[in-house]
Amino acid sequence: MSIFNAIDTSASALSANRLWLEVIANNLANANTTRTAEGGPYKRQMPVFQSMVDGMLGVKVATIEKDSSPPSKIYRPGDPDADAQGFVLTPNVNVVSEMVDMMAVNRAYEANVTLTTAAKNMTSKSLEIGR
Repeated sequence: MSIFNAIDTSASALSANRLWLEVIANNLANANTTRTAEGGPYKRQMPVFQSMVDGMLGVKVATIEKDSSPPSKIYRPGDPDADAQGFVLTPNVNVVSEMVDMMAVNRAYEANVTLTTAAKNMTSKSLEIGR
């Protein structure tokens, strides 16, 4: 494995982490959305990761899937989205879980930035040896 492979691998992880953060931000932004274009409440989204193929090392986001867990019901009889019994279906987004995921992604992102910086520094040092 060359030093450039390490940088490429880390770069793929940085890209995947950035996309995961965007998904988390979208989930948090829609945590109270009870009506969507598809009908019903917003459904939490999750990225599905896959290893890179064709001889490249790294990771990529294969798809973004909707969480199949059922929505919550809250009793709000005056809400326009309430059913005949006064219950409103709310998104299956758990804000605390999303924040925990955000912290984990942030740490992974920082680790990959550190790896990229270390690889870049090693490359620079190896070039200085020939002077």
